[in-house]
Amino acid sequence: MISLQKSNCSWSLVATIASIVALVSVVQLLLFPAVTSFDYFGYKQVKDSCIPTIEAENNNSLERQQQPLNTRFPDDLHKAVVYHGAPWKADIGRWLSGCDSVVNPIKVHEEINGKKCKDGCSSQGVCNHEFGQCRCFHGFNGDGCSERLELSCNYPATEEQPYGRWVVSICSAHCDTTRAMCFCGEGTKYPTRPAAESCGFQVILPTEPGAPKEVNWSRADHENIFSTNGSMVGWCNVDPAEAYDLKVKFKEECDCKYDGLFGRFCETPVLSTCINQCSGQGHCRGGFCQCDNGWYGVDCSIPSVHSSIRDWPQWLSPAQISIPDDGRVVRNITGLKAMVEKKRPLIYVYDLPPEFNSLLLEGRHFKFECVNRIYDQDNATVWTEQLYGSQIAMYESMLASPHRTLNGEEADYYFVPVLDSCIITRADDAPHLSMEKHMGLRSSFALEFYKNALDHIVQQYPYWNRSLGRDHIWSFSWDEGACYAPKEIWNSMMLVHWGNTNSKHNHSTTAYWADNWDNISSDKRGNHSCFDPQKDLVIPAWKRPDVTSLSLKLWARPREDRKTLFYFNGNLGPAYEHGRPESTYSMGIRQKLAEEFGSSPNKDGKLGNQHVEDVIVIAHPSESYHDDLASSVFCGVMPGDGWSGRMEDSILQGCIPVVIQDGIFLPWENVLNYESFAVRLREDEIPNLVNILRGFNETEVEFMLANVKNIWQRYLHRDSILLEAKRQKSAFGYNNDWAEKFSELSEDDVFSTFIQTLHYKLYNDPWRIQNANPKKETGLPEECLLRVQ
Repeated sequence: MISLQKSNCSWSLVATIASIVALVSVVQLLLFPAVTSFDYFGYKQVKDSCIPTIEAENNNSLERQQQPLNTRFPDDLHKAVVYHGAPWKADIGRWLSGCDSVVNPIKVHEEINGKKCKDGCSSQGVCNHEFGQCRCFHGFNGDGCSERLELSCNYPATEEQPYGRWVVSICSAHCDTTRAMCFCGEGTKYPTRPAAESCGFQVILPTEPGAPKEVNWSRADHENIFSTNGSMVGWCNVDPAEAYDLKVKFKEECDCKYDGLFGRFCETPVLSTCINQCSGQGHCRGGFCQCDNGWYGVDCSIPSVHSSIRDWPQWLSPAQISIPDDGRVVRNITGLKAMVEKKRPLIYVYDLPPEFNSLLLEGRHFKFECVNRIYDQDNATVWTEQLYGSQIAMYESMLASPHRTLNGEEADYYFVPVLDSCIITRADDAPHLSMEKHMGLRSSFALEFYKNALDHIVQQYPYWNRSLGRDHIWSFSWDEGACYAPKEIWNSMMLVHWGNTNSKHNHSTTAYWADNWDNISSDKRGNHSCFDPQKDLVIPAWKRPDVTSLSLKLWARPREDRKTLFYFNGNLGPAYEHGRPESTYSMGIRQKLAEEFGSSPNKDGKLGNQHVEDVIVIAHPSESYHDDLASSVFCGVMPGDGWSGRMEDSILQGCIPVVIQDGIFLPWENVLNYESFAVRLREDEIPNLVNILRGFNETEVEFMLANVKNIWQRYLHRDSILLEAKRQKSAFGYNNDWAEKFSELSEDDVFSTFIQTLHYKLYNDPWRIQNANPKKETGLPEECLLRVQ
């Protein structure tokens, strides 16, 4: 729109010109039909005077830029400011609109190191060229990885328990003591076939129909795993072709649990899952990246001085290299500086020893544990349903991000990659991961890992003490979030799924005793809450990429096709068949909902007290779950055993979330404006649920549905998905159907939202302002930099 106040004319002049033009047009048509120009009347000169000059437009733009952000970007009726399609809390959206949108790149000198390691790590590890330290593979140790560890599969034997007490790695066959994994071993037809857990022990059949089988862990079952006779061939000697043709029987309890093997009989070696699949600069060996010469890091993405610049990752390109000019021979250089242009915020990712990440992946006993993907017989990607896979997704995105830096002095944030999703799922894997001193609590076991990681970075790096960890980021993926974080790291930012502020539920809410943190000593944990909305973030859970839902655009299904008022499908507790027996499950919230609105019979054959046709609350699994969500206006978001993925389910299918969990933040709730796209009810409002939802008029419903449609990708780990698509395209030269579909998406996803939030916090968190380094180049105009008065 043109502002006449900035133009060199007025409304009266415009009217005069219009009258003259009309008159001249008539005269010209009657008297001078061959003349087509008005130049003789000076029209062009007058007309041009009414068009804003470049100077006027620049002045107008400058005037707008000089206005305060709250004037330029006012909040709406819901107290939100929209940025990149998403309704943010007003202060955040305002700053992002006026500042994040105009940030310029700065010049960063990246550190390229080349320190050597003892004995080249004996080919049993990877050299960290920053420190000249070896990162040893599973089962190896020492400065040069020359020491071989003996990691037993079994606890010490007793007369009653000849294979020791139960542990996941318990083995009656051959134990690979570098990994504490059980295999068939020499003398069998398939010596490298796993004979894991109950496979090698006697199974006791149930005495009643439907009852579970039991395992006698004190009695080996060598007949059914080693036999070579008859139609019941032992597991270790079963020919896959004969078994698939149903020519032989075999022990059903035996299967293919370990990563890197595929098929019912582990007959096909396949890719294992590694972080970023070693970035094309190494080989994935069971979960640990064995990097090519000249490369290091958990995903082999860090080049040393011995690497080829042509192969450097995108986050280090294009780079200008500074080679020391001191007479040294190039091959003896131990450090270079590469100048790269980057935008803030800059993240330094610690390259921790492998016990915090790689070894946890390499030694896991169940291939689906703590990862978001595995690989099939064709090495095609198989996405998992593992909610905790978001930790891997965020880690991979951070390592490949243009916001990553190797220059710790220039970094704004420091990420500490402790994979607690693997720590907790693997807590019972093998004796060397013993929880004996932790009272059997996985929460206490994980706390120790975090404390050990802190000790490492304090000893090796100078960055922690500069801010007492306030610029550090830790990831807690498990059901209870950061409730069990050691007190020493509580100043840092926590990335969690469980945003419990403990304002109402002020104790451990899990129904699973091993994750309970109530009994962890305050000497270790302190007395902090599980979540602090001023500094922490709730990150969306991992959801398996669903091509069908994407193709059908369920997230965009219109209002008229959403016939169900409210929908919830999930475990409803002990009143229902196969329901969780604990009364503490879901803190009783799901049970209250079912008691009022249950639309399928419970064990007593009763429906909910207020059940109505367009409110669906069911416990049995639905084969059309995503379609059911997309056919509903409102969808329930309640806790399970701690957090659950119901928020993501709702948003990804375009349904308005109805959050019922007092004092507990949901993904992005402390940065996005939930009033614009979600409904929050108190737990004591459950009986009035339907009346409240029917109270929204159609305009309000359409408004919220439109916002859900705008933000759904912010609950999708698209960046991690596309990184995998790029790797698969590079390896095999074609895109899978999921890669094609997800590459068509372009809106901000989980990782983009994370980076935008970090950028805002960098210049708006009070402690950062107090500790700001005025010499650091920001790439921002002065108005975006808040200063301490």
